[in-house]
This record gives sequence, structure tokens and C-alpha cells, in this order.
Amino acid sequence: MASRLLRYVRTKEFRDYLMSTHFWGPVANWGLPLAALGDLKKNPELISGKMTFALLCYSALFMRFAIRVQPRNMLLFACHITNETAQLVQGARFIDFWHIKNEDQREEIRKYFLMGPTAEAAAQ
Repeated sequence: MASRLLRYVRTKEFRDYLMSTHFWGPVANWGLPLAALGDLKKNPELISGKMTFALLCYSALFMRFAIRVQPRNMLLFACHITNETAQLVQGARFIDFWHIKNEDQREEIRKYFLMGPTAEAAAQ
């Protein structure tokens, strides 16, 4: 198995793939879902509803593109399905914070993110 993989890595076909936009486009795009995943533990008050919606639409369009283009670009598809999932979670956090929680609950969340989880645990 390892020797087969090593043989493939040494082929011109693999080197051409590494130098193509089918590889570097998705690699560059991974910054979006990685940033969104990193933001999942941050204060939901900072989430932009408009930007979250724009990124949801963007990733949905590019998921379709990744499947329809020939040859299919599964690396790009994986990048955008990850971003779509992260943005859906961020959108749910935005709606929960601004449209479901009342002002007292939002204030508790603000205190939590201002002081951190250890300060809240020590106060109890």
C-alpha cells in the first residue's frame, strides 16, 4: 500500500495536480472554514448575520460548482461543506443570541465572555 502511494506521488500526473488550481484553490479556501470553526467558541454577539448569510450562499454555490466542474473537485467540495456547516452553526448562534434570548440572558453571556468560564465557576 505504501509503495503504491509512493509510486503515485512520484508520477507526473500527481505533480501536475499539485501545480493546478484544482489543488491550490481549495487549499487557499480552507482559511474560511478554519476561521469559522475557530469562532465557534467566541462571543455570539460578535457574529455578523449578514456576513454569515453571505458565506452560506457562497459556500452553497461553490459546493455545486465543485461537483459540476469536470473533473470533480472533491477537495473544494470538502472545504465548502465544512464552511457551510460552520456557518449554519454560527447562524444558529446569531439567531439564538439576538432573537430567542432575552436581555437578561444576553447580559449573562456577555459577562461569561468578558470574565471567562473560571470566574463564573468561582462565583458559584
